[in-house]
Amino acid sequence: MTDQLEQRGNAAGQVELPAEALASLADSRFYNVELAPVPVEKRTWSTYNYFALWMGMAHNIPSYLLASSLVLMGMSWLQAFLTITVANLVVLIPMLLNSHAGTKYGIPFPVFARAFYGVRGANLAALLRAFIACGWFGIQTWVGGEALFVIIGRLTGDGWTNSAQVAGQHWTLWLCFALFWVVQMLIIWRGMEAIRRFENWTAPLVSLGFIIMLIYVLVKAGGVGPILSQPSKLGWGSDFWKVLAPTLMAMIAFWSTLSLNMPDFTRFSRGQRQQVRGQVLGLPTTMSFIALVAILTTSGGQVLYGDAIWDPAQLASKFDSSLVVVVALIALVLATISANLAANVVSPSYDFSNAFPRKITFALGGLITGVIGILMQPWRLLANADVYINGWLTFYGGLLGAVAGVLIAGYWAHARTRLELADLYRESGRYWFTGGWNWRAVLATLIGAVLAVGGAYTKAGTSGPFPEDGMIPFLKWFYDYSWVAGLVMAFVVYLALVTTSTGRATAPVRLQEGEASA
Repeated sequence: MTDQLEQRGNAAGQVELPAEALASLADSRFYNVELAPVPVEKRTWSTYNYFALWMGMAHNIPSYLLASSLVLMGMSWLQAFLTITVANLVVLIPMLLNSHAGTKYGIPFPVFARAFYGVRGANLAALLRAFIACGWFGIQTWVGGEALFVIIGRLTGDGWTNSAQVAGQHWTLWLCFALFWVVQMLIIWRGMEAIRRFENWTAPLVSLGFIIMLIYVLVKAGGVGPILSQPSKLGWGSDFWKVLAPTLMAMIAFWSTLSLNMPDFTRFSRGQRQQVRGQVLGLPTTMSFIALVAILTTSGGQVLYGDAIWDPAQLASKFDSSLVVVVALIALVLATISANLAANVVSPSYDFSNAFPRKITFALGGLITGVIGILMQPWRLLANADVYINGWLTFYGGLLGAVAGVLIAGYWAHARTRLELADLYRESGRYWFTGGWNWRAVLATLIGAVLAVGGAYTKAGTSGPFPEDGMIPFLKWFYDYSWVAGLVMAFVVYLALVTTSTGRATAPVRLQEGEASA
């Protein structure tokens, strides 16, 4: 039976384990120092740290691609901007809900998931999130390497950009990809504090490259007028509304990964106020800014070159000024490293460590992330805008929506934000369930995921990985609403299962001594 007094809370509602309680967990195979709850005195991140984190994560080439792809799909600048702004306001809600546990208990996402999936079962949610992060790490590394390829080409001449091809790509592009990968691995190997410092000093610089590109395009295009005057190819009628739902889900899916694993960062917060303010100020503003810049730049490129070029590196390669190309893309390279380390390395490093706590450190988890990111062949995920939006973003968004539904239902509706901290690391504790697995969470996730992505389909006339009629035809309609469908269904199923069950495994936790309820 867990001693209810072994964890202690403070007036700010933060909970920790005293040194003797931590020492008693040291021999557990589900514990290591990187997964352990952060002591209250070491929770030092401020509002600025979270604002800087979001500026670093949001201002990157894939964020730009997210917005520019909507222009390729026929949206006007206003339609694209509103779609992305609404999506980020929506995804901020589950992000803040899941962030609360990290701040209150000082625990990362995979340990948080143990409360509902089980000490072993949490690996299902954690590794699902980890493999998606690996895919994103590969994408960010590829586009960063591509920007480096263009920079060196401008400085050295056509011999670099017209080099012999290997496996469908120039060997010099492969070399830039490898160099970009190695630089990131070196930063990761130095640990979480090195990542935080890198985020802080790059945050004010990351928007520089995009602004330079925008100014160049505006000057060449003759101002904003020619750009804003371009009409929507979809109009505001039925054609637009048919496209809106799936693209909105894809935009939400872009940050659905962080909506799960923000506890990896908020575990270091001084309090709930700091992380909430930092995220509310950081995510919607920075994403709206980069969206507007990307939309205007892409639309301006369409005016200048007669074609909407969604990749900023490829667009920059057409500029006449080598100085503009080099300065802009160097800033974009820094931005991409900053985003990749924060958004796509921290989480899987903890997730892989959670799977094998006694063997995998944070640094080794980062190395594993980097290797898997290459094996997922990111150049194929970026083959075209339709694969990027409907094949990659919409599909994984539905899967992660189901996990988010379980976490929110478990933490807020059932546990009422109260967890037994030590039991998250024990075999015989409250969260062991049956053999370390909570079948209720697994079943709810499975049902939510099938509803969300079972009908995955490829649009007629486009290339994609799914059949045109959907993998499960009668579920095809739900795929356009994948993230919402997965989250709502998993939430409802999990809550129904735990409220109809009896026993210690599903009963809410009693309030701890000195602990505030939220």
